[in-house]
Amino acid sequence: MLELENFCFTLEKDEELINLVDRVSLRIPSGHFTAIVGPSGCGKTTLLNTIAGLNPMSEGSIAWRGQDLEEHGDIEPADIGYVPQFSIAYDALTVDESIEIATKLKVKTYGHEDLDKRIDKVLEDTGLTQIADRPVKVLSGGQKRRLSLAMELVTSPQLLLCDEVTSGLDPRSEHDIVRRLHELSRQDGRVVLSVTHSLAHLDLYDSIIVLHEGKLVYHGPPDRLNHYFSVEDTDSIYPKLAKQNAEKWRLSWLKHREAFYQKMAKKRRELLDTGELKVPPHLLKLEDPEAHHELTSEINHGQASEPLEVDHTSETREEPKPPRGKRRRKRSKVPAAHVIEEDQHDTSPDDQQEELDLVETPNLVSQFFTLLERRIKIFSRDRGQLILQAAILLCFPCLVALFSAQGNEPLLQYPDVIDQSSTETIRKLTIISENRLSIGSTVSGIIMFQVVLLALMGSNNAAREIAGERQILEKEKFGGVSPIAYLASKLVFLTCMVLIQSLWMAFFVQFFWPFPGAEVGGGFSQHLIMLTMANAAITSICLGISSLMKTSEQASLLSIYLVGFQLPLSGAVLALPDLVAAITRPFISAYWAWAGSIDSLANRYQAAAKAVTETSLNFDNAFCMQVLGIQIIVGIIAAFIGIKRDQWTH
Repeated sequence: MLELENFCFTLEKDEELINLVDRVSLRIPSGHFTAIVGPSGCGKTTLLNTIAGLNPMSEGSIAWRGQDLEEHGDIEPADIGYVPQFSIAYDALTVDESIEIATKLKVKTYGHEDLDKRIDKVLEDTGLTQIADRPVKVLSGGQKRRLSLAMELVTSPQLLLCDEVTSGLDPRSEHDIVRRLHELSRQDGRVVLSVTHSLAHLDLYDSIIVLHEGKLVYHGPPDRLNHYFSVEDTDSIYPKLAKQNAEKWRLSWLKHREAFYQKMAKKRRELLDTGELKVPPHLLKLEDPEAHHELTSEINHGQASEPLEVDHTSETREEPKPPRGKRRRKRSKVPAAHVIEEDQHDTSPDDQQEELDLVETPNLVSQFFTLLERRIKIFSRDRGQLILQAAILLCFPCLVALFSAQGNEPLLQYPDVIDQSSTETIRKLTIISENRLSIGSTVSGIIMFQVVLLALMGSNNAAREIAGERQILEKEKFGGVSPIAYLASKLVFLTCMVLIQSLWMAFFVQFFWPFPGAEVGGGFSQHLIMLTMANAAITSICLGISSLMKTSEQASLLSIYLVGFQLPLSGAVLALPDLVAAITRPFISAYWAWAGSIDSLANRYQAAAKAVTETSLNFDNAFCMQVLGIQIIVGIIAAFIGIKRDQWTH
């Protein structure tokens, strides 16, 4: 049973406290299907989100299965399902793959047979079996809603919350969704709450909650709705609500509440008697001892039946629980009613209680591999992204190679003995000086060109990596996915991208323009490391930006600015004022990769490169690596903070 008592969610606006959910009190028993309706802006979604724990409860109490969630901690992730308004599936995956990945992220399975059995059951329950192999991108609106529902049912949650799952659907699809939710509420004592704007198909609901200005003004059977509001049809209810103050409606409802609840309890007992509603005995005992006693007598086939004693020790936790609103719940074992087979009546109540197996959450490593597998599949099926990456890999190194001819000119050296009185010597010195300036400028430019293009690659790698799937990330965190596993999967995928891009850039350019570092130990290898770290630094920082921004557009724009300022603020073209350089230089990855690569050059090329710039290049290769390493770490930390922080968008 779900119980709310004086349940409130309050926001402060213009120094005034406003109750978006105002003192809602209600009881919803197991095996119950409830619609939450009301005019736009009345607080339907806010109420649902607050029950789910996405909004922190301001006042009152909420209890689930007899336990106050403020005292005993939040509902376990596997015990609650939330179907949001937005799609939580990736277009590149098939229906079957989407459900499989959702299962592998939320449920610890035991072999392929167990996994397939769970997937097949969910496909059957939601009517998706016939289209299991279809890509998500070709599904209709109703099919996508059923898929979102299926991805929530993989843990067989006992509390299922649905937010506008019928919005925008045609009447046939809407009826199909509502009918399936009705059927799901009849299984295993599941509570289903559905926010809807539609007042159609009310006969399929067990009860209707009507909200007005955040207040509960009705909660009762659908066949008494019109009579209570004294209207001829349901479409007239909303205009009728506007004619009276919401508080008066609330007080009026409080006078009639118990009478309506008694009628709903009577109807529920009738459904239990006929077998249309199936509620596990241990749940029935908690909510309706009389109905429970009758049911256990029937199960025991006439044997003397004692009241079923339910061991709640497994539900009692010694650890202090986090306050509501901090919805990053520690994932633990939770009851999974779906493991009770249809022949449950062949076992005793005690055996049934033991048969209520426990759904275990996959560990961090398992979630990591599942997330990585999904990311690789999505990338491999995105033709647009594959073409873009191929074009970048081919075109960018070619752009650098265009300047290789000038860079391959021999670097002339000054003679050991210089005769300043000889005109010929002066002419040769002038030629040598011009040669050194030209070669130094070309070498410096080729290195900086590589660095900047790799920075652009890094931005393209990560700018939308998290922001582009923020809603799905929040939904998966709500379902128990570890932020660490999610971040690790992104880092491994992006590391592969960085290595491929950096190695290809370095070796391709090396073929046309051999890096002049023969006189320095590991000259090219050090240059290769600098290019890789420059790409990694920008990728990491852009990943952090993507994680912290609310939208992919914001993340992309900021990442573009970051790359755009790499060249002018590096000092490679024009030397910056000392104060500006001191402030900006720590944040400019291009400068450190450029300076570190210059330090990897052979001594005479190094001198030539330093001769053409006024920017300080007095940092050795090791120090430049350290700075880039710090930038990588800062980006990863920022990414983790952004991933862990709740950014649920309603």
